[in-house]
Amino acid sequence: MSFVHVLDDNTINKIAAGEVVERPASVIKELVENAIDAHADRIEVEITAGGTSFMRVSDNGIGMSRQDAELAILRHATSKIVKVDDLLTIGTLGFRGEALPSIASVSRFTLTTRQAGDELGTEIKISGGSLPEIGETGCGIGTTIRVEDLFFNTPARKKFLKTNNTEGGKINEFIVKLAISNPQIAFKLINNNKMAVSTPGNGDLKDTLQSIYGGTVGSALLPLEFEDEDIRLSGFVTKPSAIRSSRSWQTFIVNGRIIANRAIARAIDNAYHALIPKTGYPLVALNIQVPQNTIDVNVHPQKSEMKFEDESRVFKAVYKAVLDAIRPKDEVRQLGQLGNMAAGVEQAEIDRHVAHGMQEILLEAKDVERASAAPARYVPVYEERRQAAMQWREAAARMEVPKTAEPPEPEPQPVFVPEAEAETVPELVSVPVPEMMPVPESESVPEPMPVENDREQSCRMVPIGQVDNTYIIAQDADGLYIVDQHAAHERILFDRFSARAGEIPVQQLLVHLMLDFSSHEAEIIENNLAMLKELGFGLEPAGPNQFRLTEVPADVPSGEAEDFIREILASLEELHKPSAAELRQAAIATASCKAAIKAGFKLNFRQMEILLAELNDTAMPYTCPHGRPTIIRFSTDELAKMFKRTGF
Repeated sequence: MSFVHVLDDNTINKIAAGEVVERPASVIKELVENAIDAHADRIEVEITAGGTSFMRVSDNGIGMSRQDAELAILRHATSKIVKVDDLLTIGTLGFRGEALPSIASVSRFTLTTRQAGDELGTEIKISGGSLPEIGETGCGIGTTIRVEDLFFNTPARKKFLKTNNTEGGKINEFIVKLAISNPQIAFKLINNNKMAVSTPGNGDLKDTLQSIYGGTVGSALLPLEFEDEDIRLSGFVTKPSAIRSSRSWQTFIVNGRIIANRAIARAIDNAYHALIPKTGYPLVALNIQVPQNTIDVNVHPQKSEMKFEDESRVFKAVYKAVLDAIRPKDEVRQLGQLGNMAAGVEQAEIDRHVAHGMQEILLEAKDVERASAAPARYVPVYEERRQAAMQWREAAARMEVPKTAEPPEPEPQPVFVPEAEAETVPELVSVPVPEMMPVPESESVPEPMPVENDREQSCRMVPIGQVDNTYIIAQDADGLYIVDQHAAHERILFDRFSARAGEIPVQQLLVHLMLDFSSHEAEIIENNLAMLKELGFGLEPAGPNQFRLTEVPADVPSGEAEDFIREILASLEELHKPSAAELRQAAIATASCKAAIKAGFKLNFRQMEILLAELNDTAMPYTCPHGRPTIIRFSTDELAKMFKRTGF
């Protein structure tokens, strides 16, 4: 008796759909890429309920004949390649022939298409992978595909989808990236009967970026050009004054294909080294042209990654192109040591990439930066920091970095401040250490690590100093403590905001800020205006996808308010069918994280004392609102074991 058998086509297509059709955005990606391959110059996408109930992609491309349409719905039927050698020179976005049958197997699928010269078009209907219904219909030149009730026959897959806002946001993000990679195509995205994205399609990348992100971003764009042998780069980056807190507005295009690549992202980070905060990312629209036979696009089910024949060359080219765009040649010469430090980072990154691969680069990125930025000869720490700070300010002034982003004045970092000298150390007024509301003593404290559940224990913690301007070293009679200053302050602010929600002290803005958002972000804001008001953000509609910011929480610098709001929106998108309480908690956690003092910020002795005392008064001093530990404790017995002092 044989146990091996061949699966039927419907089952095969459903298995393939598990890789190709991950979510509604995956469907839109495949269909729009097919429209681009069909030489369309106008593409319209319409979705309802985040794409879960209805999606339509219409184009004015070359269309298909009836014979081609019937073949297109078969597995591994494609017009893009003929033989295996064609994989080495793929010039189209699609090539596997899996998308249409995979989509049709998990939805109610309708395709209408007509070529120029044909009197009637072809219509094909498939419901959940059933036998197709094929007939003639009247339609325009090009192709229109409707996908309804996605995953209706695979409820387990549908259960894992996020909220409609989140799924719609993923589609919006992908259409934006496709529009940036194809400025010669006019894109339209209609989300729940509202125009979400509309680009001119005139071939001008700057006009496309302005139509997507608004005129304020357009004024901060810097052109980027680079050419070296067989590598050519073009596009735009923004001045260091225009940044966001995520990479969502960075688009990398290689030979017309949108990809995610760690080496390219790392090269951009290094080029902006010391010009923007570590948590900030500039807008990047980067178009890279390389010989087709030097890349492999057949390495990922969704074709979102590719392998380069020589990734280090791409790293060097991207690094130099971005560096030249944000620091003109005459400024590079003036920056002197700063430029050398950045170049050292670049070379160290490339060496590690060749030796160990990109994964190890990312894991060791922080060590690489410190090692490569070290001076060739000995320079006292204070003098080195003073010179770097002066050069940073000169560069920031030229690049119009706001003063609020300026780093604190460098000074020698104490390892220990004697008790007698503690009163003479001046306080840094720019570090927000708010008064905390007292928490009832009856509340319990969780123990995610070996720290004793005793409030009086942390009351006796005495600060000793800082390590890497990030961790506070403290001690008491029973042991040694390491406190993450950012996580600790985040916990303090979270408890304060939670206890005083609705009564959070706010500051009125003398000059109101006009904030532009995407239509998707504007919809989220409209649905949560009351909650944002409770958190201290006063927002009023001021036009299409535009809001006027009139007040912000007292603990939030007005210059960072926009980033705070965008972080809150990102958190709200990730929640699956959230309750009002969950929305509020996520927003408070995000606002607390953004307002807390950052890693790398120098604290004086008095500030460390206040921070430790305030941390003790919180309900859960041992973790931040996102679950990361704030305190690590080493008891005297543990220290003795580490130093092999047991048994004496």
